[in-house]
Order: sequence, then C-alpha cells, then structure tokens
Amino acid sequence: MDPKKLREMLEQVGAGGLTVDAAMAGLRDLPFVDLGYAMVDHHRALRQGVPEVILGEGKTPEQIIGISEELARRDVNVLITRIDAAKAEAVRARLPAVRYHAVARIATLEAHPIPALGKSPVAVVCAGTSDAPVAEEACETLRMMGASVERVYDVGVAGVHRLLARRTVFDRCAVAIVVAGMEGALPSAVGGMVSIPVIAVPTSVGYGAALGGLAALASMLTSCASGVTVCNIDNGFGAAFAAARILQSAARY
Repeated sequence: MDPKKLREMLEQVGAGGLTVDAAMAGLRDLPFVDLGYAMVDHHRALRQGVPEVILGEGKTPEQIIGISEELARRDVNVLITRIDAAKAEAVRARLPAVRYHAVARIATLEAHPIPALGKSPVAVVCAGTSDAPVAEEACETLRMMGASVERVYDVGVAGVHRLLARRTVFDRCAVAIVVAGMEGALPSAVGGMVSIPVIAVPTSVGYGAALGGLAALASMLTSCASGVTVCNIDNGFGAAFAAARILQSAARY
C-alpha cells in the first residue's frame, strides 16, 4: 500500500469519516497476497517507499499479468523489468494502459502521478551505444521512482574528450550512475572527476576476454577512484534503486 494512501485512510478513521471495519477491509491484504505462483508483497511500499517490482525474465505472460493486476488493484504504479516485446504485447492486450519501453526492456503501468524524488537529477553516464539498454533500464527505473535524469551517453574512454566536454553536467547532479562494458574504465574516469556518489554498472558488452562482463566488473571493483560503488553485471535496475535510496536518505536529513 502506498504510504500516502495509508496516511489518508488513518486520518479518515481519526476524523470519523471512515469506520474501523472499512479500514480493516482496506488493509486485509497486508502484508502480501498469495496467488499460488507468486506472493505479492503489498507491504513493500511502506517499508521501502516503492511498490514491489516485477522481474519479467523467467515469468510467463500470464504470471506477469496476474501480478500486475494484483498490484494495480491496490492503485499503485507497476514496474516490470527485463520483459521482451512478445511478453509486453501479451500484457498490453490484457492491460491496455501498460507502456512498453523497448530499449530499456521495461513495461510500466502508471496508476497515479509520480511524486518528485530529490531536488537534483541523477547523471546516467553510458560508455557506448551498445551499453544503452542497461543505461535506459536505469533511467526508466529512476523515472518511475520520481527521480529526474541527465543522460551523458557515448562518452567512453576511447575518446575521453567527449566526457570532459560534458563535465559541467555533474555540477547539478546528486548521484552518477556509470555504465560501461569492455574493460570498464569509465567509472574510474568519472570517479576521479566528481565529488558526488558514483555507482558503476558493468555490462556484458565486449569481445572474448571481456568474459561476458567479468572483466569490466573486476576493473570496477579494483578502481583507483575512491568510493566507487559497483553493481552486478547489466544491473541498471539495481543501480537506479541504489541512487534513489541515496536521494531518499538525503531528503530526510
């Protein structure tokens, strides 16, 4: 349940506009609903400020639809990650309001406007066009969490002057997510330039010895730029969620 809606419900009970029984009925599905193939966590928005996110990979269209309908029934925004075009089309046939973001491989269902998160944007930095799907996964996840985004794309270290030409972008950002494949050097370059938190995301882009992203992951983990945090290979969603937590924390203090 959305924290704002829960507060409104409790205020209505306190003011006498809603009976205790009616409030209990509204809360009966907390903390989760068992669909048989999935246990939908309706309590997550209260714990984390964000509803449960559906990982589309490995699920059938019918399972994705069932979980989406259960979340939408509670009037929350729905985010589906790692969903291909065929599954997205099947979901849209049942839920026409769903939007599909092909590059990001994300589908979204927006039940209500998304409140802004933080005063400053997140810089999403991408080494090359081949890394764009992971970067766009981060961007779309951030958008659904209320964060604004500044894209800095195709600025890999093979032409580092392209990055230096965009360095003023970081002056107005609160966090930087840096996405790179191959040898994964870009987060170190950014980390040496800025004072804001840097979250590195290795991608599986690269030839043989790149080892499906392991080379970039190892490079980022051993970065000489102090304080660079590293997410798993191709995990744009995880990086975006980490950045949003930083923004949420900053807003509280």
